[in-house]
Amino acid sequence: MTVMCSLADLPIGARGIVVEIKADGNTRRRLLDLGFVLDTAVEAVRRSPLGDPTAYQVRGAVIALREEDGSAVLVRPI
Repeated sequence: MTVMCSLADLPIGARGIVVEIKADGNTRRRLLDLGFVLDTAVEAVRRSPLGDPTAYQVRGAVIALREEDGSAVLVRPI
C-alpha cells in the first residue's frame, strides 16, 4: 500500500512525488501550469511565519502555495 499525503501536510525539507491533483477548473489548470504534474518531484522549502503560504521547489523553481491549493495536490513522500 502506498502512503500518500497532501502537499500542505508535507513537512519542511521533505520531498514527495506528485500522484494526483484533486482540483477542478482554473485551480487545476494553474497547478499544472506551475509544474505540479504527475510523477514530478516536489520539496517543501519553507513556510511563512504565520504558517501560510508554503514555498515548494518544483522543476527548478520555487512556488508559494496557500494551504487551500496545496491540499489539492496529493504526493507520495520519498
